[in-house]
Amino acid sequence: MSFAGIIFDFNGVLWWDAPLIDQGWQRSARRLRGREFTPEELAQIVHGRNNGGTLEYLVGHPLGEGETRRMIAEREAFYRNLCLEQGENFRLSPGAVELLDFLRAREIPRTIATASEKTNVDFFVERLNLARWFDPQKIVYDDLRRPGKPAPDCYLEAAAVIGLKPARCVVIEDSLSGIRAARAAGIGWVIGLTTSQTADALREAGAQVTVENLGQLEPKRLFGNR
Repeated sequence: MSFAGIIFDFNGVLWWDAPLIDQGWQRSARRLRGREFTPEELAQIVHGRNNGGTLEYLVGHPLGEGETRRMIAEREAFYRNLCLEQGENFRLSPGAVELLDFLRAREIPRTIATASEKTNVDFFVERLNLARWFDPQKIVYDDLRRPGKPAPDCYLEAAAVIGLKPARCVVIEDSLSGIRAARAAGIGWVIGLTTSQTADALREAGAQVTVENLGQLEPKRLFGNR
């Protein structure tokens, strides 16, 4: 088993923020429909999904682009403040730095495919020094022009951005919708990270293997002796 490149989901993979995401979305749910998301809704409607689709689910009808952007901007500003409130705990997930250093040293093609929008991506690049390992211009984010996960579009675009066929790529995901998106895109090896879902749930969604953190990966087995 040897692959040529890797695509990371971001939230819940490189940055463990599921409680903050849930806190922000529960606030939105209370404001927009008067009650919080159920655990099942969080798993199926929130985690890994783009903002626009989740907002339309909450309000129960399609939103225009202007209204969608306004609501996303308000929600994400609240979320970014939650991130900053974490202080020293606002950092890359366990094992991430070591794995990313390995990939950079061996020049293994890599990028991020995230349901976050551009303002959040810029925020993460600056605050977490992502340019040390990733070309910010190659990060695939939610720009409201493509279907969100579980549609395969973001992973198809991410593979193209790093110049590889999907079957030559590894994807690391933590959400059910993200796992399904990667499998639908024909990604060669899909790894589930058990930060917000059980290993059984991730495998049922299509993950070929699961790990608890990035330090458990064996990159030499994934990428050979590059």
